[in-house]
Parts: sequence; structure tokens; C-alpha cells
Amino acid sequence: MIVMKFGGSSVANAERIRHVAGIVKAELARKPVLVLSAMGDTTDHLLEAADEALRQGDVSMDKIESLHLATIAELSLPATVREEIWPLLEELQSLLTGIRLIRELTGRTRDYLVSFGERLSVRIAAAYLKSIDIKALAIDAWDAGFVSDSSFGGAELDDECWRLIPKALKPLTERAILPVVTGFIAKDSGGNITTLGRGGSDLSATLIAAACGADEAQIWKDVDGILTADPRIVRHAKPVEQVTYEEASELAYFGAQVLHPRAMQPCIKTGTPVLVKNSYNISAPGTRIAPALDRKTSPIQAITSRKNVTLIDIVSTRMVGQHGFLEQVFAAFSRQGISVDMVATSEVSISVTLDAVHSLTALKKDLSRIASVEAKAGKAIVTVVGDVRRSSEILARAFRTCEILGVQVQMVSQGASKVNISFIVNDGEAAGVVRALHNDFFEEGI
Repeated sequence: MIVMKFGGSSVANAERIRHVAGIVKAELARKPVLVLSAMGDTTDHLLEAADEALRQGDVSMDKIESLHLATIAELSLPATVREEIWPLLEELQSLLTGIRLIRELTGRTRDYLVSFGERLSVRIAAAYLKSIDIKALAIDAWDAGFVSDSSFGGAELDDECWRLIPKALKPLTERAILPVVTGFIAKDSGGNITTLGRGGSDLSATLIAAACGADEAQIWKDVDGILTADPRIVRHAKPVEQVTYEEASELAYFGAQVLHPRAMQPCIKTGTPVLVKNSYNISAPGTRIAPALDRKTSPIQAITSRKNVTLIDIVSTRMVGQHGFLEQVFAAFSRQGISVDMVATSEVSISVTLDAVHSLTALKKDLSRIASVEAKAGKAIVTVVGDVRRSSEILARAFRTCEILGVQVQMVSQGASKVNISFIVNDGEAAGVVRALHNDFFEEGI
């Protein structure tokens, strides 16, 4: 058994759905489960429709309706498919009318609203698969065993999913039925629809794979896998053949957009491999994410960067020989609900990085009771992910590169996982540093 997840761009229109069907058909012998996102920009269009209803008092779902009805027509699907999705469109119309009348969009209503994208997507895709003689069945996530808490917008899945999902899906695959499951959504214990937040559709797929003991989870994107660098920065970025779970998590956290760290947790728990493939270039081998590498690799796997970061320097002479100072510092961050990315400490100071979206006025006031605080905006994190056994070599080459470029490294941190080394430079310097490091490690030979 395998699980195959396709994102919105992979099922954006009739042509893409035909293409995905061809990919799935080639894997039928492996008893696939299909997980789909909403078609194309449908989620954005749903939110736009809600905003119009809320702020302008207009109820319009033309973009949503026209895309899905046109797709049914272009796929030459029978009239029964239109009849199947029409109740969903009517339900959506009623919801938007309610938003217009009440002039309110709660978290619960928002999750209910965006769920229509996935629910429409799986019904059309399953209908097309049936039209080419594949025994497919559209399934809403809650009917596939997805139960969550009530944290609307970013719900956490219940442990009960591990029992319910295989109970719902494995009997179908054993009868050669292809389940086509909605990604990204679930229901709480009260029957309310929830969404799983960032990386939610990928999480849906990896949890199915892990819970069902699948051979692998395939995550089909619009890139050739995890790349050695952002191709918008490095023109010659290459696909990474294989990475460990830890390396993939670090890359995702520090800027790579391919797979959210949260989505890998179920497969980490069971050791289930994840294969990231490109639905637009199926001949590309993709990137395999596994517990351990099966062959020797270069010193580093990839380089990422994340801009728009704030560096906070916290200095207190009272830190010398005193216990409890770190506890007080991080208690202040907790009170303000601010998450820290990188940390570096010395005898009298702590430096941390934060996303620049945070307001720091209250934090600085809180910390000023115990230390002097300086915030420096306009910074970037450059992260090198690779082989911990060669960390001295990696650091030496990275600092030599920065020295050649005339770039001052303002903070360095090696993660507890020991697979990443991150350092801070100015925003405007980050792209140049990434390009130079990529040239040194990947283009000039090791």
C-alpha cells in the first residue's frame, strides 16, 4: 500500500486531473490511497467570497462554481456528477448568505467555509477516475477516521486517528477500491469541521501512511523534490536525492517550502519513508526522506535562508554565576506569546532571533527589569544542513566564504539535532551568501 498526495496546483484544472489520473493508474498494483487538496486557487476564492459577503454584503461564488462546473464539462463526466456536487454548492451559497446576514466570520465558520474546496475536489477527481475504469471512492476526511480537537484554523489530530484510519481505509484497498480522501480537514468531537493549518494536506497523507503501515507516502508537488537551495536565488540548485527526517525538518523550518516539519511527525514515529515528487516532471527521481541515509553524501545537503528576522541581544552582568536568569528571560517570551527561532548564549548575554512580525514593545519592557535589551531588525538566517561529523569543515568553509564576501556573521547557532548550522547576516547579504556557499559546496566539487 502507498499513499499519494497531490496539492492544489497538481489538480488545478481538467488537464491536471487527467495527468494525475495517469500517475495514479500506473501505481494501482501498489494499492494506493489518494489524498487531494482543493483545486488551484479555490481556497483563496472561498476566502474572497466570504470577505465580500462580510464587508460588502455581496454573495458571489462565480469563480468557484465556474471552475468546478467547467472541469466537469471538460472531463466529459456524466450529469450525475454535477448533481452530486450541486448540494455542496447550494450549501456553500447558504453559508455565504449567513455570513452576509450575521456580518461575522468566526474561526469555526472559516474552517467550514474552506472545507468546500477539498470536498468538491475529491468528488470530481473520483468521478473522473471511475470514468476511466478505476474503482474510486470519494471520502471526506471524517469518514476516513480524521478526528481533531477544536482549535479552528490549526487543529491537532486525536490519537484515536491511528485506530480509526486503517479501520476505514484498509478494507477498501484490500478490495482494490481507490479511496480519494480530502486532505487538510477533519471534524472535532462535536461534529464541527476543522482545518489542520500549515502543511495540513501533507499531514493528512503522512498520517494515513503511518497509521496504515504503508510502504511509503508520496507527496507530489510542483518542484523536483527538496533542492540544494531556493532556485529563485540559486539558478543551478539541484534536487537532493535523499535526506533524513531531521535534515528535512530543519530545512523546512529554516526556509525550504517543500514539506512542513509537522507533516513528517507521523512517519518519523513509524519510520515510514516519504518520497517528494514533481507532478509536472514525473521522470525526476524526487527526494526520499527516511530515518537514515543509505549512502555517503557531500558534507552538506542543502542551504536555506529566511529573511525578515529580528535579532535580540539581552545583556546582564547579573547573569555571571547566577542561576535562574535564563528561566526569567524565556518566561518573558512565554508571557508575550513569542516563539524563539535561534539561541546563542555567553556568560553575560543571550542572543535570540524572532520573526519580524512580532511587536516587541511589551517584551522589551518586560525584559528591561532584568537586563538591557537591543533589537536589530533587517536580519536573515542562513542555514546549512549536513553531516555533523564534518561540522568543523562546514564552519570553516562557511566563514571563509563570508570573509571573502566581506560579510560579518552576527550570531552562530548549531541546532540540538546537530544537523544544522545557522548564522545571522544582514537581509541584503543573505542571497549572496547562499549563492557563494552553494558554489563552494556543490558547483566547484568537494
